[in-house]
Amino acid sequence: MPSCVWLLALSLAALTGNAVGAVTYEATERNCSVIPPYLPNTAVNTTLQLKELRERMLPMNISAYIIPGTDAHLSEYIARRDARVAFMTGFTGSAGTAVVTQTKAALWTDSRYWVQAERQMDCNWELETDVSVGSVAEWLIAEVPPGGEIGFDPFLFSLKTHEDYSMSLESSNRSLKSVPVNLVDQVWKDRPSIPVDGLTRLPDRVIQRSWQMKVDQIRGEMRVSPYEPTALLLSALDETAWLFNLRGSDIPYHPFFYSYTLLTMDEIWLFVHTDRLTEELRAYLNSSCNGPLCVQLRSYDSVLDSVKKYVSQPGVKVWIGTEYTNYALYELITPQDKLMTSTYSPVMTTKAVKDETEQRILRDAHVRDAVAVIQLLMWLEKAVPSGNENELSAADYVNKCRSKQKDNRGPSFETISASGPNAALAHYSPTKESSRRLTVDEMYLVDSGGQYLDGTTDITRTVHWGKPTAMQKEAFTRVLMGNIEISRTIFPSGTRGVNMEMLGRRALWEVGLNYGHGTGHGVGNYFGVHEWPVGFQSNNIPFRAGMFTSIEPGYYKENDFGIRIEDVAVVVLAHTKYGHNYLTFDTVSLVPYDRKLIDTSLLSAEQLQWLNKYYETIRRLLGPELDSQGLQAEKEWMLKHTEPFSQSGSSAAVSSSSLTFILLILSLFHNVI
Repeated sequence: MPSCVWLLALSLAALTGNAVGAVTYEATERNCSVIPPYLPNTAVNTTLQLKELRERMLPMNISAYIIPGTDAHLSEYIARRDARVAFMTGFTGSAGTAVVTQTKAALWTDSRYWVQAERQMDCNWELETDVSVGSVAEWLIAEVPPGGEIGFDPFLFSLKTHEDYSMSLESSNRSLKSVPVNLVDQVWKDRPSIPVDGLTRLPDRVIQRSWQMKVDQIRGEMRVSPYEPTALLLSALDETAWLFNLRGSDIPYHPFFYSYTLLTMDEIWLFVHTDRLTEELRAYLNSSCNGPLCVQLRSYDSVLDSVKKYVSQPGVKVWIGTEYTNYALYELITPQDKLMTSTYSPVMTTKAVKDETEQRILRDAHVRDAVAVIQLLMWLEKAVPSGNENELSAADYVNKCRSKQKDNRGPSFETISASGPNAALAHYSPTKESSRRLTVDEMYLVDSGGQYLDGTTDITRTVHWGKPTAMQKEAFTRVLMGNIEISRTIFPSGTRGVNMEMLGRRALWEVGLNYGHGTGHGVGNYFGVHEWPVGFQSNNIPFRAGMFTSIEPGYYKENDFGIRIEDVAVVVLAHTKYGHNYLTFDTVSLVPYDRKLIDTSLLSAEQLQWLNKYYETIRRLLGPELDSQGLQAEKEWMLKHTEPFSQSGSSAAVSSSSLTFILLILSLFHNVI
């Protein structure tokens, strides 16, 4: 046993009370500094694929090859057939860029995945922790000789990615070289194929706007644009799915399908694997006619030739959203006077605001989803003390509970079920090798969601079945305070989420705590669980009534515990004494927080009032649903955990915090666009 493993064994023994001689522990991370190198059983041997890739690079005369962790639609979540980084490196996280030269290989990923990468990669790979393009470029400049060319697949580069690499490399006498055939795909002999079916239309009961109405609406956006575009090119998978009220199964947990759309004022071209369309869907899309509301079906692989042919016509101008258009398509639209760009397409910004039907059914989906989460939490309370449950069994249980709810179509992402130190990894999901036994002595975090025909859900709760430490209780309460402060904030319409994001962190900052992920993201209707462009980041669009977003502050103590409290909320009009056009959030997630972890003495009177009102809402909306499903034990559990908190336990005011809050709100008025 290498020395590092032995030391880890001693540490684990001390923590668990197990003697080293009685129980053998192995390190969970690789150690490439010892001879021979130590690799955990979770590491993947990548020697063969690297050898074959390097052989493919030689005739291309490229010194390095960049492998992004995305697909041709620049999706956040990708199909298994597009997981080229995972195939080449063994690392399966959702964010990463790999680079291979003839002598070296390196992976860049962010802090969420450093531990995971060390567990999954062998010693062929270096792990780089600065994920910026500049960091990758610096590495390339050090490894590639002057005059060398760096290969890339233009379908996997965004416009900004290409620009950033070019700017970083151009002064060093190194250059990018577009390689039309993906070299990893040539090496990947058993690459998964595209599904042969799985395309469906949404039922009428969950639709307010037909696809024809949506086409007319988007064409209206095109007409009022001062740049007078003649066509709109849609590249993001959710854009085409939304426009035609269609859903697919190409991406795990996400009901999307491979597609592009070219929309003009009198034609609609849908690029898709046409053999997957049933006669019913062809009729639904009016594919047999040629009018302005008839969809002309084109082969998915013909998009390059079709766009090139369209652009060759005089007087045309194509509108693209730069965030999701790949470089292969972008470079076809020349000269520049035939191109109109915006960060997001009008489809992306229009679908962000849910219509009345979408708002109603998304609320309904969260009521049923809360039933499943409460069933999980109630079961865990009873089962964990026996010592027979683990992270995987808990994840399986909540998935089974959701599967029994009306209109469920499976999970919306891989469940994050994490106890103790695993919960300190913000995006950890259990495997057979990593799953820990659940105990009453540790914090437990479960972040899960469901896909329903009427909505997508995402909720996180953190609980403790024993006696939490004072620090755990304070940290949890301060995370809750951040959630409440954002949730109860009133702000002018058009305020950007990034301008109020600090409210989620303020209570943590006051005691020197923080978290390293975003504070929220958009959520769709039977759609992506991370639906852009809504949220609290700098590249999100301003809030408007009808948008749905998650609110999810957290805190993570390395190798100890993790806390996250995540709710989904809808932006609604606020009733103010004087002003008009003000907004606030209405929380639609309906699961109570762990009372054992809440220190009410830290809450202001306003925060405690919000919490009690939220619990009243849970009782009002969830009680009838539990009754209708005949779940009396679950209803009793819900009523017990939503009893109102006493006002006497809270501080009437926190002077410094109140002043900070006022200053923050005032600052919003100077940042509204």
